[in-house]
Amino acid sequence: MAAERLPTATRLKALGTVLVQGPSARGGRVYRARPPRRSRLTGRAALLVLVVCSLLVALAYPMRQWVTQRSDIADQRRQSERAREQVKRLQEQKARLEDPAYVEQQAREHLHYVRPGETGYSVVDGSGPAKRRTDQGAASRPWYSNLWDGVDATDSP
Repeated sequence: MAAERLPTATRLKALGTVLVQGPSARGGRVYRARPPRRSRLTGRAALLVLVVCSLLVALAYPMRQWVTQRSDIADQRRQSERAREQVKRLQEQKARLEDPAYVEQQAREHLHYVRPGETGYSVVDGSGPAKRRTDQGAASRPWYSNLWDGVDATDSP
């Protein structure tokens, strides 16, 4: 079929134009082209999106700083609480050290002090760090000592 024989509406649809039917003044039908459909994103909407994005970018750094500062404040409060607890412990220790009986007990225990007329004893049971094995073996001696012992052993008959 030739393009001339097709109705006008069909030809316009083929061209991509949308037609709207409407009454004419003489009673016949009139086809007129509908204006092309606009996109949903208007200039106002684009401006609004731009403003919102700008605000988000502008507020991102201050919000990050605020969150960081809040965590720093929380850390400082924890440190302050620990310092208060330490001060309290030190004040208690100071109060104990002002007691002469406690000072005497600590001197006897840690410094092995005795009162005049008392006899002090130190018990050595060999379980302390001064206890040493007599045979340390080759692994605990320096390498040059092991080498020299090896030379001496091969030199002897």
